[in-house]
Formats: sequence, structure tokens, C-alpha cells
Amino acid sequence: MKTFFIAGAGTDVGKTHVTAALARALLRSGRSVRVFKPVASGYDPAHPEESDAGRLLDALGLPPSPWNIEAICPLRFAAPLSPPAAARREGVSLSLEMIAGPCEARIRAAEADVLLIEGVGGLMSPLTDSATGLDLMARLAAPTVLVGGSYLGAISHLLTAVEVLGSRRLDLAATVVSESQPPAPDFRETVADIGRFLPGQPLFAADRVEDWRADDLAGRLIGL
Repeated sequence: MKTFFIAGAGTDVGKTHVTAALARALLRSGRSVRVFKPVASGYDPAHPEESDAGRLLDALGLPPSPWNIEAICPLRFAAPLSPPAAARREGVSLSLEMIAGPCEARIRAAEADVLLIEGVGGLMSPLTDSATGLDLMARLAAPTVLVGGSYLGAISHLLTAVEVLGSRRLDLAATVVSESQPPAPDFRETVADIGRFLPGQPLFAADRVEDWRADDLAGRLIGL
């Protein structure tokens, strides 16, 4: 089973949009796919279909039933804050083991051709009171699909994230620029500008539609 970690250069840059499109593309290619998001905040149980977990289940063709939501995202908190801050409001103290352990269990289970693990926030967003998303990525050591936005300032955030991954010797499988909601600079121009700073590296442009090059991205990951 191939495992890939979908990481963000920041918060709300389109990780779930990219993960869902990638899952659909992999399914179209005939591969079996599992998706896992170990922790999420801002979860409203009254509208599970609108959550990240619900959107990922939809990509897999599964309903947002309580069992499916629990299976794809076991740690869910209501407050739209960082996971440790949201968890504290519900009397929960998060540890890296609580988040990494279930990820490792799914990797060991090898239940599909491809496993996509979606992170939360950006690389350095807190996961616990003492660990960041980068700590989780380093522990899992899975190739990374890095997602950034196209808002003003996104180029700096994305290139900084690439440097951070390199400093920790984490494998960057592909970089995806996800189109930010307006107002934002011209999307195609932003992608081209990013490409100039990442010569020779696989770079994909994810429009806010489903016909972007998700199939090309899926093909690259399958071939790794």
C-alpha cells in the first residue's frame, strides 16, 4: 500500500478539496483508496456532510453516517480552533500518540492500494500542547503532497513550507496550488510564479472545479 500525507502550507488552503479530488481520481484509475483525517476541529455533528470528514466520505462514495465519520476522523472537536485549543474546551488533552497511533494502525492494515492521510492546518500548526503537524509527518515519514493557496502572500508561505520539508528530509512527492477564494491575485499567474522557484519539481494547479489535473497527480503518485 502506498501512503501519502496531504499537508498544508497554511490553514484553509484547500487540503480537503485536493484530497477529495485525488481520491476520486485514484478510484477512476481502478485503485482502491482509503482516506484518513486523524483530527479535526470546527465539527458540527448536526451537519456532518459539510465537515471535512463528510466531504472526504462523499469522494469515496460513502454516506456521512456516524460510523463512517468515526472511522475516517476519530478525533473531532466543535470549536473552530487549533486541535489542542478546541480539545481543551471539551476536557480533552491531546497527545501525539493519540493522533499518530491511529495513523500508524491504518498504515499497517494495508487495506487498499493507496492511503491518503490529511493533516490539519499548516505544517507548524499545533496538534498538541507540545507537537506540531510537522512532528506527526516526521513520525509517519510518508511522502508529502504539499497544498498551498493562491492568496496574496501564498507564494512565500508555500516556498517556506518546501524549505521546512527539505530541512527535515521529508520526501516531497508533489506540490499543489489550490485556487483561493477571491479577492486573490490571478490564479494562473500565481502558479507560474511558484513554478519559477520550484524548477523541475512536480507542480499542479487545483482550480475550484473538479476537472483540474487530479488524474495527472494520481498517475504520478501511483508511479512513485
